[in-house]
Amino acid sequence: MAHKVSAASSARQKGNVIGKRRGVKVSEGEFVNAGSILVRQLGTKYLPGVGTALGRDFTIFAMVSGKVHFTKGTKKKRGRTVVNVISQ
Repeated sequence: MAHKVSAASSARQKGNVIGKRRGVKVSEGEFVNAGSILVRQLGTKYLPGVGTALGRDFTIFAMVSGKVHFTKGTKKKRGRTVVNVISQ
């Protein structure tokens, strides 16, 4: 019988993986220009609202220039946070 574990030893060596820099990129009340990235995410933790759109990789970006506002979603949106850009 073997006295050492040999299976999958190379898989354990891949622990140092760089971060993907996901998350919220702007704060509440901050002024943004059209096209600015507001949130990078996997899936829809945050939902796009007024003045924003959802990209193919679930990135939320501004469609208009204005101030950023975060609101809590309704029952239809399952309580998720909605990102809005209100134009000035």
